[in-house]
Amino acid sequence: MTASTSIKGDGMKIAKEISSRIKYELGVTVSIGVSWNKIFAKLGSDYKKPDAITEFSKDNYKDIAWKLPVGDLLMVGRSTERTMKKLGICTIGDLAGAEPSILETYLGKMGLVLHTFANGWDETPVLVEGYKVPIKSIGNSTTTPRDLVSELDVKIILMALSESVGARLRENGFQCRTVEISIRDNGLYHFTRQCKLDRASNLTEEIARTAFELFQKNYNWEHPIRSLGVRGCDLVSEEMPYQLDLFMDETKREKIKKMDQVVDEIRGRFGYQSIQRAFMYQDKILAQLNAKEHTVHPQAYFHG
Repeated sequence: MTASTSIKGDGMKIAKEISSRIKYELGVTVSIGVSWNKIFAKLGSDYKKPDAITEFSKDNYKDIAWKLPVGDLLMVGRSTERTMKKLGICTIGDLAGAEPSILETYLGKMGLVLHTFANGWDETPVLVEGYKVPIKSIGNSTTTPRDLVSELDVKIILMALSESVGARLRENGFQCRTVEISIRDNGLYHFTRQCKLDRASNLTEEIARTAFELFQKNYNWEHPIRSLGVRGCDLVSEEMPYQLDLFMDETKREKIKKMDQVVDEIRGRFGYQSIQRAFMYQDKILAQLNAKEHTVHPQAYFHG
């Protein structure tokens, strides 16, 4: 829990009351973290178990929290922890003192988010129950089942990711005006590129085609690829009027839209593998990726 100065008292007083009432009313113990921000409060709740209250304050967090393993920090998974250790980042304090540009190079925007967490700079409020964040972008990324070594490999994964993004856009009644891709090679070099669409779209084929064109223009195959991402940005309502284009086949576009809707319905009823594009099966390992049930990002933690 984050520190409070409400009518119920400060954070420690509230934590002690919660702990006491749970123990008395339910007969179980809890561990509680108290801090001025959510990240350190969560860290404090894991610091001592099974029955403890830990406070990370602005006076003591460098002496206590910064000495903990970096893997203890929220959102640092095993893969991220391994990457950080290769960079000599072993503790939360090491992460707090790391150069942000290095973190962004190897971990993308998430590196900057984790740097903020480690320094205790995240002071976003706890959201009320039922609050829904306005969707500003819809994206998906994946660490691939194996390193990608050819354009066919990339095309298969980008299609799987684009199917996920397109389905989510249609599910939420949106179209995107910009397509963004992210690429990380097996040497952990990472970058993103984006492109404006001629017309807002939620069609899988158009998203995938744009993503692949972005890839071809921006990647020179110095190393095999380990991770790919596709994101639809600059979202607008699916019902938004648009100017007809004399050079665009509207009949064909309408057929593609109906096909996407049928695929969404079939997969919704019978599962992802119930219907697949034939070209995906040129590599059966990569074709097994169900991107819609993998890592979906409705909105980046830091947008823009």
